[in-house]
Amino acid sequence: MMKKLMMLIPACALLAVAALAAGGIEDPLASLSYLTGTFTTTVHAQVDQRLDASDQELLASAASGTLTAEGTDQWVETRLKEGDILQGSTGTSVLLLAGGGQVTYTTGAVVDVTSGKEVASGTALQADHRYMVAEDTTAMFIVTTKTAVVQYQGGGSIAASSTVDYNAMAAALKQLNLFRGTLTGYGEGYDLELAPTRLQALIMFIRVLGEEDAALAWSGTTPFTDIAKGSQAEKYVGYAYEKGYTNGFSATQFKPGNAVNAYQYTEFILRAMGYSSSSNTNLADTLNRARIAGVLTAGEAAALQTGKFLRADLVYVSYYALEATMPDGAQTLGQVLISKGIFTEEAWAGAQSLVKSQRM
Repeated sequence: MMKKLMMLIPACALLAVAALAAGGIEDPLASLSYLTGTFTTTVHAQVDQRLDASDQELLASAASGTLTAEGTDQWVETRLKEGDILQGSTGTSVLLLAGGGQVTYTTGAVVDVTSGKEVASGTALQADHRYMVAEDTTAMFIVTTKTAVVQYQGGGSIAASSTVDYNAMAAALKQLNLFRGTLTGYGEGYDLELAPTRLQALIMFIRVLGEEDAALAWSGTTPFTDIAKGSQAEKYVGYAYEKGYTNGFSATQFKPGNAVNAYQYTEFILRAMGYSSSSNTNLADTLNRARIAGVLTAGEAAALQTGKFLRADLVYVSYYALEATMPDGAQTLGQVLISKGIFTEEAWAGAQSLVKSQRM
């Protein structure tokens, strides 16, 4: 069955996968002579037909509300959110880079080319595995986590869900210079699928305060032995410690790489807005205090109590904090940052236009 499935896959997709991720010379999925000979000759006509048809699909997508990619042998990368569906037909290849998803189909077959096995409908996708849609098959690759990063090849259409768009919020905050990517080479470096560290949360907190320039200009010393002397991290941590924003993990350790939970980061936001201070070390009621202050909705406070706190959640809390009113009731946090010259009203309006999903 496996050989039959591989013979039915268009050459434009299979050759790319064979070169990039399929079995090696020791254990090939198909012989090179077969791929470059008989197989290539017999499927070229089918591939050309699919490429022509994809042009028509692209035109039709404008009216249907879906995004259709032109058939191509180049890999296309995209960020998706929970419930988004990437639909592909014969020859489409999909690679999950971050997040989670599953593949479903009614008839035909989908092959995990990396492991060399056919996968059943409903199978959860494995990260860094290439999946290929076989002949006479239409498959749906559905995102099952808050966010995901996928690459696909050979064309496909994306049906967007109405779930919370953490990706758009990250883009909005980045446009305001409040959020920056990491060195990760995919997904725009957002790493929304990972847990934020204490250092990352502190940096975000300082940016939301509008005090990043002051932090980077700081030149003192810290008592923390796990922060490299002379590093940029020392500037952020030392500045925040000196200002009383953070007490550190202990008297001599900051634990910059430790994960942050929802209570700790929300407490940071409350301190940034003036609803709390570093003297408050009991965080058990932090989410409820944030709800009372109007920084979180009741739904958000409930949702943050369950599940792992991710960078996606950090982005969510930070974005909507900008719309929350300060304790004096005169301005929102966003308006305060505008008055400080952190960003302009035009930039804020442009950032808000990127986020079209509703709050929890």
